[in-house]
Amino acid sequence: MRPDAHIERVLHEHGQALRRLARAYAWDDAGVDDLMQEIAIALWDALPAFRGECSERTYVFRVARHRALTHRHRHRRTTEPLAAAERVEDPAPLADEAAERHAQHEVLMRHVQQLPEGLRSVVVLRLEGMHDAEIAEVLGLSAGNVAVRLTRARAALRSAMTPATGASR
Repeated sequence: MRPDAHIERVLHEHGQALRRLARAYAWDDAGVDDLMQEIAIALWDALPAFRGECSERTYVFRVARHRALTHRHRHRRTTEPLAAAERVEDPAPLADEAAERHAQHEVLMRHVQQLPEGLRSVVVLRLEGMHDAEIAEVLGLSAGNVAVRLTRARAALRSAMTPATGASR
């Protein structure tokens, strides 16, 4: 297969999932676009070395995650505590259910962006529908470690996204 046809097929098959992964590592839409270009270039370079020792999807996500980590490191900025992310106002009133789901997804992604890397990566891959074994293969962890990290990430997200009540529990 020609290299350009191979990368086109991979980006066509996995492009939307890669964009969602990029959203978890970039600060804004321009950053997502930049990261997507970096991922495409990294895949162009990496795909000829793919030996089929894992699924192509796993390999693509491994390359994309490494590029995302590099991007995030290069474009560091000071982050707000998770509690501050709750105060971010939605820029426009939402009229329908689809817009509400979109807003909830954006809030979730803001919270996911604030997670420590070890938790963020497992959440992003789980949101892409990967099971523990696939996530473990992408991240170089055991499936048990993935399960533990997912549990911790869920607890952190639940805590961050639960509105504070005046009463103590």
